[in-house]
Amino acid sequence: MCADTANDHKPNKILSLLSNRCPRCRRGKLYIHANPYKLKTMLLMNDPCPVCGQVTDMEPGFYYGTSYVSYALGVAISVASFIAWWALIGFSLSDNRFFYWMGVNAVLLIVLQPMLMRLARTIWLSFFVSYSPRWKEGDVVKAERVNKSMKNAW
Repeated sequence: MCADTANDHKPNKILSLLSNRCPRCRRGKLYIHANPYKLKTMLLMNDPCPVCGQVTDMEPGFYYGTSYVSYALGVAISVASFIAWWALIGFSLSDNRFFYWMGVNAVLLIVLQPMLMRLARTIWLSFFVSYSPRWKEGDVVKAERVNKSMKNAW
């Protein structure tokens, strides 16, 4: 158990999503390793949550839906970088500034991809598991189907 589980306050949802915390208790870390740039272990998740016991592997293929969330995050970052480039540098038809932005945006998306993949998983899980003020009582959202032989086989 974490030291902050003694507190009865409700942690902020946005901060818990950005720090990859369990959506049920908003305290437990979802990922085993803190560094998302260890590419071999970046998606290894605690199952169950070390604080509240919430199952994170809900069913086979559960995390395939994260591709939609990851796509939306990628589009949001691209739009933000486009607006920032337009405000700071500007675009012109007489030079290649648009193509420079495309290159910078591509590098930005590649560098941020491990963090975006983790964030997409956290957001996807939070669609199906909501915060519970009674998480200490063990009201866990049960997994529908679990195939132990297919665990972490993505």
